[in-house]
Amino acid sequence: MGCGSCGTTTGSSPSGCKSNGSCGTSSCNKLNTYDWFKDIDLPENYTPFDIIEIRFKGSRKEFFKNVNNLELYTGDAVVLESDLGHDIGHVSLTGELVRLQLRKAELTENSPNIKKIYRVATESDKEKYTDFKAKEPSTLEKARTIALELKLEMKLSDIEFQADGKKVIFFYTAEERVDFRELIKRYATDFKTRIEMRQISYREEASRLGGIGSCGRELCCSTWLTDYKIVNISAARFQNLSINMLKLSGQCGRLKCCLNYELDTYMESLGQFPGTEKVTVNTKIGTANLQKIDILKKMMWFSYQDKPGDWIPIPADKVTEIIEKNKRGEIPETLVDRPLGAEIMSKTSYKVDDMLEDSSITRMEDKNKERKQGERNFRDRNRPDNRNNNRPDNRNKPNNDRPRNPNPNNPSANRPNNPNVNNPNRPNNERPVNTNQPNRPNNPNQQKPKFNNDRPRNPNPNNNNPPRPNNPNRPNRPPENPTNNPNPTAEKKD
Repeated sequence: MGCGSCGTTTGSSPSGCKSNGSCGTSSCNKLNTYDWFKDIDLPENYTPFDIIEIRFKGSRKEFFKNVNNLELYTGDAVVLESDLGHDIGHVSLTGELVRLQLRKAELTENSPNIKKIYRVATESDKEKYTDFKAKEPSTLEKARTIALELKLEMKLSDIEFQADGKKVIFFYTAEERVDFRELIKRYATDFKTRIEMRQISYREEASRLGGIGSCGRELCCSTWLTDYKIVNISAARFQNLSINMLKLSGQCGRLKCCLNYELDTYMESLGQFPGTEKVTVNTKIGTANLQKIDILKKMMWFSYQDKPGDWIPIPADKVTEIIEKNKRGEIPETLVDRPLGAEIMSKTSYKVDDMLEDSSITRMEDKNKERKQGERNFRDRNRPDNRNNNRPDNRNKPNNDRPRNPNPNNPSANRPNNPNVNNPNRPNNERPVNTNQPNRPNNPNQQKPKFNNDRPRNPNPNNNNPPRPNNPNRPNRPPENPTNNPNPTAEKKD
């Protein structure tokens, strides 16, 4: 949530930014520390703690001493002492909780690194501070271009101008040591100010840049996490997580800090297991090996050596009991409580509980697929629009209304009489009479015989182009070329 006591807003904005973008700190809810003593009435003779926690751009925080006993509140902009000139920061914490923050940062009240607070920032101080902050994006882009021209193995991630413009801090990340002699000369010539190069870790870089994690929330390092502990890959193994670096790595490219959050709980639960690797138990049926464990459910899965596909879940305390019996020389009948009999004592007929229910490769297929397909076909056949009696043009399917043949050996039996079959009165060359078609008028122009028996056959079968008979219906055509000589090589005779 946004801050509720910010005093840097002006105009019609409400007291505190409330995450509406009008906060002058430009880093609401950035590594805030909740003050539990702000609503408690202090004694009259109580002297407030004179060290104040100040927040700068990003997640950088430092401690300053309130030598002038100024009345400061969270979010106030103050002018601070610097190595060169002065700087402006915002109050992030006051009171007794600063003592705990000093102890956490391994500092004391009389440490020489603690500088002084001059005064509360005025409007002119804020305007000058805002002008220099507006130059940061263009300056960072130009600085990256110069670093690329010099071919330096480094990455500039952020930049921070001092409030008076006398110093610029460049935050960078690099795998190896970088030679900055030529780079600082170029920066000092172009920017006309003092240059400070500060190397940060990859986690601190992600903290300064911010972002959204895979959980859907803002990064822990940019909201509340102040110290970065070492995260080992063994933390993922203890929690039975798959070793996939794409999923286990954060935006910084390193292992996620949240892997350490529940590690203590898992380590405590693992102490109640008899072991996590190479655990074997002996029974009268055979020797079983450990396959998998569930830490939170406190369950262990075992499988016999002759049946590695059958996994049996057993509670961790039961496994511990069986291991103790094996150490004393006692061998239980089975891993689970079953009544003994002739079938169980024989390995061939004994079937252990399978976690996957079936080790066949077709176990995921639908066993009722054929039955469902048969029911679907039966429904399709009995639909009103698919019945044979409603489709008179369907002649390939059987007709239930047609009487069956009583004599299957005689296919022509029980057929209706066809007047065209075995009719002695019908001439051989006459077309069969179709009684189902209406009578058509005899039109010689429209009806042409399929076979013309009066046409003379070819007397010369070897000649493929015999002379055609004259067609009386075809009009006489004049010769195309009457002067054409059929034999062009012959000479004309007078």
